[in-house]
Amino acid sequence: MSGLTPSLILPDWPAPASVRACVTTREGGVSLPPYATLNLGDHVGDDPAAVAENRRRLSDTFSIRPAWLKQVHGLDVADADPSHVAEADASWTDQPGIACAVMTADCLPVLFCDRAGTRVAAAHAGWRGLAGGVLEATLERLALAPEDVLVWLGPAIGPQAFEVGLEVREAFTAQHPEAATAFVPGERPGKVMADIYALARIRLAARGVTAIYGGGFCTVSDPRFFSYRRTPQGGRFASLVWLGPQ
Repeated sequence: MSGLTPSLILPDWPAPASVRACVTTREGGVSLPPYATLNLGDHVGDDPAAVAENRRRLSDTFSIRPAWLKQVHGLDVADADPSHVAEADASWTDQPGIACAVMTADCLPVLFCDRAGTRVAAAHAGWRGLAGGVLEATLERLALAPEDVLVWLGPAIGPQAFEVGLEVREAFTAQHPEAATAFVPGERPGKVMADIYALARIRLAARGVTAIYGGGFCTVSDPRFFSYRRTPQGGRFASLVWLGPQ
């Protein structure tokens, strides 16, 4: 496990001491190319034994039980349950030692906790899920006052790399006109460049959540991360949040 711990990214947010979180990178596992090396996705064609070993290393490093999800770009928020792979794009828990986990390779991972350190959640937000309201659905399941929520935006595709069609801009601006500021013209006709971090902040702020940290990554240009746009056949990294022992 010595190769795993140094490569992890720890969120830079003022979470209470009882809240733990991390983001994995591509380093520290046993998967072979093109999944080298710490691929945690069991749905991308990697050797199942390698994925299982990678997940074991992660679990053992922190003595946690991750609740993996079958992510479908939807709005469902599951109760984090390590014994069951729920079809959902977010999960939450108030139980110590159970980690809410989402896997990404350009989509936006979003971690949540409360200021008292009693509840945590993780959400997977591609542009469809973000526009559909997966972050809002996660907030509803947490059932916290907006001022009590802390949010950290994990590594995702950066605004210089996220080229989308005009229909994506319309999907966001139809709900929040100020979302227009998160788009700039692209180099190709009918295309715009989207800032998924700015879009997430706008939607969270609309629900009264303003303690938002993180952002500033780009999975496409940063070789530490798997990126579907950079390498369509590749792995997935994970963003996890959990409660430590009480």
